[in-house]
Order: sequence, then C-alpha cells, then structure tokens
Amino acid sequence: MTEIAFYHLTKTPLPDALLRLLEKILASGKCVIVRTSSSERLEFLNSALWTTDAASFLPHGSDQEGNGARQPIWLTTDSANPNDAEVLILTEGADGDAYQDYERCLEIFDGNDDESVVAARERWKNYSDRGLSLTYWKQKENGHWEKADE
Repeated sequence: MTEIAFYHLTKTPLPDALLRLLEKILASGKCVIVRTSSSERLEFLNSALWTTDAASFLPHGSDQEGNGARQPIWLTTDSANPNDAEVLILTEGADGDAYQDYERCLEIFDGNDDESVVAARERWKNYSDRGLSLTYWKQKENGHWEKADE
C-alpha cells in the first residue's frame, strides 16, 4: 500500500524544499516523479533545480526534454512514469491519479496560501477515506522538517 506524506511549507519556498527532499530520495537510491499542475510551473521548477543551490547538482529531466527512462528525477504534468520511479511528488495541487503505482506519494503544499491549504485538507480526507497510511510533516523555524504528532 502506498504511503502518503503531506509536507506543509511555511518557511521556505517550494524550490528550496523540493531540492532537499529530492536529495534525500536520490541518496536512498530511488527514482522520483515530480508532477506539477502546468507546463509553466514545470518550466519554473526545472529552472529552479538548476539554479537554487550551486553546490548541489540533481540529475533530472522533464517532459520538455524527453528521455525520461534515463532520468532519476522526472518533472512532468502527466501521469506517465518513464523512469519506473518509486516515489511520486505532487506539487501545487497536481493531479494525484495513479498514486497507488508508487511506494510513496508526497504532497507538498504552501501553507501561506489559503486555497492550497483547503485543497490539501480535501486531499488528506480523500486519502484517509480510502484507508491509506498518512503522515504530516511541518517545517520548524529553521526550515527543517518535523513529523507532526498523530
């Protein structure tokens, strides 16, 4: 059964938080799909992964470049899994269909955006109603993640 984890952004912007999560996933030897809601947001995240931290290089590709089977990180707007990823990251309310095809599904949402918070609560309820295992991570003042009490 897929593990679902919600990451509530309050201290850092999405590209910074995403970079840190992707580093951990790659260090574990897993491939990942990052799904976003639009081609504009995909382009933004693709660019951000190249420029967010000059000391970090994360090998990645996107729908815009092709060759997904060779990329450990694949940025997309659709539900394809060309790199046989074990982890799915959904950003900015991206469609969560096919989450069950992954070991883990991470929902990242902006806690400073009321609409994003409401949408995340709805997605939490939908997953919960299906009997899935859910965890909730919040950011501490320093931007690091802390698992919330259940």
